[in-house]
Amino acid sequence: MPYWLIYTDGYLRRARKFLKKQPQIIRQYEKTLELLELNPYHPSLRLHSLQGQLSGLSSVSINKSYRIALELVIQDRDIILVDIGSHDHVY
Repeated sequence: MPYWLIYTDGYLRRARKFLKKQPQIIRQYEKTLELLELNPYHPSLRLHSLQGQLSGLSSVSINKSYRIALELVIQDRDIILVDIGSHDHVY
């Protein structure tokens, strides 16, 4: 049973801007979203909970340098995408 990705307006704006600056990772980004829909716990995503001001959110890796911050609602199988960017930007 797949999960559902929910793209907030703010996330879509940030993602468009980010991917325009980083076109070389578009395929990795698409693969990350595909894996999230199928299994957010896939080891290559390196899903982990965030702490501090970002408590309640989780993060997955696009690659070693870039992350997607998200809210994982397991009961409804919803994944709400919150932010995208470099490690320093997202955290």
